[in-house]
Amino acid sequence: MTLQGVRRTADQVLALAPDTASRKAGSRLGAAGPWSGAGSSGEGALWGLCKGSGSKPYRTVVDLADVSGPAYKCSCPSRKFPCKHALGLLLLWAGDEGAVPQAEVPEWAGQWIEGRRGRAEQKKATASPSGSSSGPADPEAARRRAERRAERVTAGASELEQRLADLLRGGLAGAEQSGYGLWEETAARMVDAQAQGLATRVREVGAVPGTGPGWPARLLEECALLHLLDQGWLRRERLPEALAATVRSRIGLPASADGPPVRDRWLVLAQYDTADARLTTRRIWLYGTQSRHTSLLLSYGAAGRAPEPALPVGLALDAELSAYPGAGQARAALGEQFAPPAPTTERPPGTTTTLATARYGDALRDDPWLDSVPVTLGRVIPVPDGDSWQLADADEDTALPLTPAARSRPGLWRLVALSGGAPVKVFGECGHRGFTPLSAWPEGPGEVVPLC
Repeated sequence: MTLQGVRRTADQVLALAPDTASRKAGSRLGAAGPWSGAGSSGEGALWGLCKGSGSKPYRTVVDLADVSGPAYKCSCPSRKFPCKHALGLLLLWAGDEGAVPQAEVPEWAGQWIEGRRGRAEQKKATASPSGSSSGPADPEAARRRAERRAERVTAGASELEQRLADLLRGGLAGAEQSGYGLWEETAARMVDAQAQGLATRVREVGAVPGTGPGWPARLLEECALLHLLDQGWLRRERLPEALAATVRSRIGLPASADGPPVRDRWLVLAQYDTADARLTTRRIWLYGTQSRHTSLLLSYGAAGRAPEPALPVGLALDAELSAYPGAGQARAALGEQFAPPAPTTERPPGTTTTLATARYGDALRDDPWLDSVPVTLGRVIPVPDGDSWQLADADEDTALPLTPAARSRPGLWRLVALSGGAPVKVFGECGHRGFTPLSAWPEGPGEVVPLC
């Protein structure tokens, strides 16, 4: 593998940033001014010295050879990964090949890279069946733990059913007067019952009352879905296995990716993070050029720490994916990777707005709690619709409204600028709230433009 084989654009580098502040600070360091001794090797090492506020420059090194994404080391005190110096070094390398010339790896950078790669090889060998150092798990103990958790979830689901019955018996109007505290207390009881999925949905229901015109109807809809999930769990033995697996997943029970590995050339269509006070969740959408299947990688990191892997939009990787159980589930686990991610100009095939909504409707039969499905729209034009925006189909007299979240993002204006009134291909998530664009391509030649 050569370093040039994994060269990335500035947008792809900035997509690695853990937050907006790091993205801005890294952009300021993407020029040659603060750097000295920058260099690269054909084995995927990148290093440099960045002038800081102290007397000694910060030593920054990036390992690009890992197929799961770049790894970083910097002598600065930042606890973010990657830090602004690592982002700046990657931007310097991406913008001007001559600014980071081929050179001999310095000792301080080489020691870290060799140590890291050695530990990775050791970990890989330990994880293999022939090198496993841990004994087999006790299946009987695992079965008893699963039974105890199922009993707690059942108790929580039964309590929640009573809470919903009390709400409907007293009338929806009372939900606004009782306030959010009662819902938060109910959500805490679901957490105690080890049903995190129920807790999340309870909090969503509790946030509906008083949120503008029509909130009672929205509250009733959310309560119906919550009741359906409750009943799905309480009667899971009567469900088809695929639907029962979906219910377990929506409840919040852990599962392993047990589908057969599918090797393909996977296009990275979108990557974006969502965060709360405790957790950062990364979503990566991949499209298989041979299987023609769209899969979702989910990963998690502590707050303020970017999850792994990092796969910026516009790359492709030769890898195996294994699907998680459940009817119509898009989530998969990344398995063996046969080459580092590399830039690509390939695009997924597009569909019409009419077929996109039909695809979501079909998916709801397998998973009634599904918020959206991944869709690539072939030829659409972003147009204003009063105070909102929609994607009008260039070949049909139909359109998809954008979700409220999409209308408030800067990516909307990048999409409008890319289109300029002409059709574009757009990948995003299509659901009952509308369409959320995540990336787009111009109709003619041109690179993918991330929108999130």
